[in-house]
Amino acid sequence: MTDAGSALKEMLVIAIPSVATMSSYTIMQFADKLMVSRIGPEPVYVSAQSNGGILSWTLIAFLLGMTGVVNSFVSQNLGAGKPERGASYTFNALYMSIAYYLVFVIPMTLAVPFYFSRLHNQPEMSTLVELETQYAVIMLMGTLPMMLARTLHHYFYGLHRPWVVLISALAANLVNVTLNVVLIFGDQALTLQAGWLGEFVLNPLFAALASLAGAIGLEPMGIVGAAYATVTGAVIEMLIPLALFLSPRYARLFGTRRAWRYCADCVKGLVRVGLAPGLMFINEIVCWNMLMVWLVPMGGKAMGDDPVLHNTTGWIALQYMHLSFMPAVGLSIAAQAMVGKCMGMKRPDLATKRAMLVLKITLGYMGLCALVFVIFRAQLISVFIDDATPPEERAKLIAIGSSVMIAAAIFQLFDALAITTSAALRGAGDTVFPGIVTIILSWTCIVGLGLGLIHFAPGLGSMGPWIGASLYIILLGVLLGIRFAQGKWKTLSLVEPDPQPDLDPLDEVMPDPTVGAV
Repeated sequence: MTDAGSALKEMLVIAIPSVATMSSYTIMQFADKLMVSRIGPEPVYVSAQSNGGILSWTLIAFLLGMTGVVNSFVSQNLGAGKPERGASYTFNALYMSIAYYLVFVIPMTLAVPFYFSRLHNQPEMSTLVELETQYAVIMLMGTLPMMLARTLHHYFYGLHRPWVVLISALAANLVNVTLNVVLIFGDQALTLQAGWLGEFVLNPLFAALASLAGAIGLEPMGIVGAAYATVTGAVIEMLIPLALFLSPRYARLFGTRRAWRYCADCVKGLVRVGLAPGLMFINEIVCWNMLMVWLVPMGGKAMGDDPVLHNTTGWIALQYMHLSFMPAVGLSIAAQAMVGKCMGMKRPDLATKRAMLVLKITLGYMGLCALVFVIFRAQLISVFIDDATPPEERAKLIAIGSSVMIAAAIFQLFDALAITTSAALRGAGDTVFPGIVTIILSWTCIVGLGLGLIHFAPGLGSMGPWIGASLYIILLGVLLGIRFAQGKWKTLSLVEPDPQPDLDPLDEVMPDPTVGAV
């Protein structure tokens, strides 16, 4: 087989399940938001769920960004012929997740009511504050299994075994969507207008679930039910890879049970390489949070519109952006794992070829998404608008949302460039430059330019902040592309020459949780 054919095969082995995993998340989020939008004709439910959700992600983003480099450590040690070392980094990343939850997330949960009541202090937004607070508190209390699951996922990605992640994600999303129907609507059957699929498949299934809920006396829980469903799915998503990670087979092949002790060198390595991605991730989410929760409604109010309308359409459009960039993130996971393995083999030339292959595919996919965003923008926005919404309000939502879809289409190719090159650089261990560039550009473009356009060009409405966000992604893609092309990352290595200390058998300390596993 030629090198090109071998590279394509290697990429597909990792990318197909990775893309499928990210796509399943996107579909789940899509279904989540669609069901929440059917709670009632008011647009407030979508805004409340989205605002509460992004707050919970913001508060765990730093930890998620930091532990994301587990992929790089595992893959580079795999390439160097030392796959057993990856387990020690994974265990210590799990310990970091638990500590982060106890020390930071739980105390911050207590401040959620204060945060939303100050952020949305207009009288007309009181319902929004109540709903988004309820959703955020439940989500934050359930973030520990989410963080543990993501850390374990990065271990299996780095080990080039992404099917484990796919299976756990599919199981979790199935549980999530099923519980959504039961908990959100209770004994009131959800009905969707989806042609033959709705009439013969979905609606009969929803009716059966409503009958089950009625039989056990479960009443509709609304947006609170959506939060409980998501947390339950996260628990499932954590348990499946954890059971395999501690299984006899993985203990035998990769020494997972010998790596359970705290390792200062592993923690130092995770902090040294993961600090910049952690800051980068939380900074990006904070800025996008400010865009969606603060700047977009402010832009709508500046032009005399209802801020909830602009907030809702922004979230709807962002849902379609997820359909575009989440599969691209799946491809970037493959890029990070392949680049890491090649760097562990001391073959930066192969790492470059692998990264470029992923980039070409990502550009093609996101370019196609851009065309769909432009051509079908009105139809896409209308999917999330309840049938009972008044015609005038419906037309307003579609008009605002269509403009946002055009803005999203403009930056799709640059987003593809940024996502892929950032992952490739992270796989090599080059994380500081991308982190610095992301922080500077996000505050300058999203927040600075967004505020400036609201103040000096209020007639743009919420499009002012969206213009700033578009410029941010365009500039980020260009600068990260230049960084990758310069090739400084080719001299880096994350493989430690010394053996891991203090590796005692875990199965001598605690019972086997997976008796009978193969």
